[in-house]
Amino acid sequence: MTQNRKHKAQSIDEIIKILLENRGIKTKEQKKEFFSPPDPNRLIPKEVGIDFLQLEKAVERIEKAIKKKEKIIVYGDYDVDGVCASAILWETLRSLGANTIPYIPSRFTEGYGLNIESIKKLKEGDSNISLIVTVDNGIVAHEKVDFAKSLGVDVIITDHHIPGATLPNAYAIVHTTQMSGAAVAWFLAKSLVEEVTGHVLGSSHPSQSLNDHLGLAALGTVADVLPLVGHNRSIVVYGLRALRKTSRIGIRALCKEAGIEQNDIDTFHIGFVIAPRMNAMGRLEHAMDSLRLLCTNDKEKATTLAYNLGKTNKTRQEKTESIFEHIQENFESIWNQKLPGILLAAHETYEEGVVGIVAGRLVEKYYRPSIVVCKGEEISKASARSINGIDIIQVIREVGDGILLNVGGHPMAAGFSLLTAKLGDFGKKLSLYSSKFTDHDFVKETRVDCEIDFSLLTNTLCKKLLEFAPFGFGNPTPIFITRNVQIDDVRLMGKDKNHLKLLLTQEGFGTMNAVGFRMGELYSSLSPDLSVDVVYSLEENIWNNHKSLQLKLKNICI
Repeated sequence: MTQNRKHKAQSIDEIIKILLENRGIKTKEQKKEFFSPPDPNRLIPKEVGIDFLQLEKAVERIEKAIKKKEKIIVYGDYDVDGVCASAILWETLRSLGANTIPYIPSRFTEGYGLNIESIKKLKEGDSNISLIVTVDNGIVAHEKVDFAKSLGVDVIITDHHIPGATLPNAYAIVHTTQMSGAAVAWFLAKSLVEEVTGHVLGSSHPSQSLNDHLGLAALGTVADVLPLVGHNRSIVVYGLRALRKTSRIGIRALCKEAGIEQNDIDTFHIGFVIAPRMNAMGRLEHAMDSLRLLCTNDKEKATTLAYNLGKTNKTRQEKTESIFEHIQENFESIWNQKLPGILLAAHETYEEGVVGIVAGRLVEKYYRPSIVVCKGEEISKASARSINGIDIIQVIREVGDGILLNVGGHPMAAGFSLLTAKLGDFGKKLSLYSSKFTDHDFVKETRVDCEIDFSLLTNTLCKKLLEFAPFGFGNPTPIFITRNVQIDDVRLMGKDKNHLKLLLTQEGFGTMNAVGFRMGELYSSLSPDLSVDVVYSLEENIWNNHKSLQLKLKNICI
């Protein structure tokens, strides 16, 4: 881990200027849009990378299906983005009088995206089905789209994943990689409502459903780790407002179960509290319960579903920890001899639903792209996570050419399946491919915005920093470094004593309290009067109704 020397800011105004420049915000217009994001209702297709003609074609086909009472299937996905996208489009279609049902495949028996057997069963179960609208999937489903057409079923694809060399032969494709799947579904829903009602929507429109749906679009955007800039920032800013005041029973029940105040929901709560609970159902059981929670109007049912989500999430955490420990016990000794450029761990006991989370844990620990494989008797399924600078979906497609059964994803996260008999070949090709990387590719730099003195850490600065929220990928929490800081006191805290609590003084500039989560291993290296450089974010700490500023440590340079 390296830390480049940063410019030292001398005032709060200079800090704000540096933060804006670091986020590529330079012009007066850019600043205005950043601090006062435009209403997403006023976005047009071109601004978000959606083909207007394809959007128009999709809207016309859906409107025809509504008028003729054709059965419409909203075909979703089992992650938070896919579940939210399903809820948005299904509820919109119902409100317009459509004959429609949502469908989310099982991760374990059907897999990701459109499935030929599932399409066949749906059609056999109801011959009136003549239109499938995918949400958060479908952009690489060539064979499945052709099969649906052979049964007399049109397919409209809405998706945000990276397409292959050619596009499926769908009736219409509403696609962009600039937004989440839920946001794409919201955009289609907005266009559909405008067409059917003949009213161009804005935030003042009497129909509140689409504004409420912005909350679900924000959930999908944050959970799927889209960059929170431009139109995504608008969606999340307005979506958070919608979530905080929504009367949606499922969201209220989920907040209560998780112990968070609805009025306080922010990107942290979505990413680390709400999304893991919703994802847990798709990972271990069936994501339909997450969809039912979002859409139910029954308070008692919502309470039961929210409890089940929380319980399943605890089980997910236990399974994740078990696999992570198994990898450390069985692969770490090999990796310690020579750490591969891309980590690969496979075992028949690894559960398909949590291997992606484990891959993420490996990236955190080793800072290497990581692939974890659920090894089946005939077919193995894998999830991958990457680091900045290495496009993992490109790597997998190149290494797995002629080997893989299915593959999909993004530069930072991907999933694929292959015959278990081919796993050895894949591993050899992956090892050969990763040998081209050098140590330079794996240098992890601690991101720092600028250097400051403790004297600038005031309530005024804290309030100014909050104007940069919501924070997330593409708009990270501001990070600072202060050098030559004295440790006045240091102690361990937490049930497992794996966190640090410190009192720090910068001579002549002030004293600050600081916390270092999961930094307990540094305790033995720290002692009073030791001089260190500290990397941190500034936050307001509330304890027993007393507010104070504290540093949330990211790194301690001894």
